Amino acid sequence: MFIQTLITDPVLFFRIVVIVIFSITLHELAHGWAAISQGDNTPQQKGHLTLNPVVHMGVESLIFLCFTGIAWGQMPVNPAKFRFPRVSNIIVSAAGPLSNLALGIFFIILIKLFANPDSPGIFSFEFLYLACRINLTLFLFNLLPVPPLDGFHVFSEIFPQLKPLQNTNFGIFAMMLLFTVPGVGRGLSMIAELMISATIGV
Repeated sequence: MFIQTLITDPVLFFRIVVIVIFSITLHELAHGWAAISQGDNTPQQKGHLTLNPVVHMGVESLIFLCFTGIAWGQMPVNPAKFRFPRVSNIIVSAAGPLSNLALGIFFIILIKLFANPDSPGIFSFEFLYLACRINLTLFLFNLLPVPPLDGFHVFSEIFPQLKPLQNTNFGIFAMMLLFTVPGVGRGLSMIAELMISATIGV
């Protein structure tokens, strides 16, 4: 279990926890600002336009992260307030994953400009590479067309015939498979690593 990393490699443990919390917080804020841009002020009314990770993730998610390495977040939105329901839903849903893609690109730029293999700090190659890989993996994972992931909301607006799946147990079973079938998470991580390698040549 991930919590064992706290004993075997505490530096890696805290790096992962900090990066995941930071990335999910910005992911949810991206949803919130996108919703506001589309006419929905629910995120502001609910007090979710904050950098406080507890607001976005909740205590349960933070505890789960420390034990398993898995976490989640939530941004309250009201699609009924969107200016253009279909297009706005795509924009708001895609904003989260795109924020992770943007962070991944940002960390790639930092790697190319500042990464120092001898530095133990935030500009070390290991830290920046890990931050980049986590964000690109989050980008790929959240784009999967499985409810309740963002990708499902995007694809279900493009292909409305998928919408009925939202009211079935499909999402529950699909998520169980994603987290229990060996190699699924690692496969996404490998794709992220290939994306990084193609960019920085490592």
